[in-house]
Amino acid sequence: MSTSPSAVVELSASDLQGPGVTPCPNPKMPLWSNHPRVFLDLSHGGSAKCPYCGTAYQLKAGEALAHSH
Repeated sequence: MSTSPSAVVELSASDLQGPGVTPCPNPKMPLWSNHPRVFLDLSHGGSAKCPYCGTAYQLKAGEALAHSH
C-alpha cells in the first residue's frame, strides 16, 4: 500500500464511459500501480474514489453529465 497522498483526476463529461462511469486504473497510470479494474460511478455528485488505490475522480468545474432519463 502506498503512503503517498492520493491523486485527484479531473475528467470532462466526454472522458466518461456510459452513464457517468470511469475505469480505475486509468490508461495514464504507470504499470506498476495496476490493481483489479473497477468502474467508478460519477453520476451521483460528480466524484468517486477508487477503493483499491484511493485515486479520486471528479468532474471538471462546469461539466455536467447528460442524463438519458
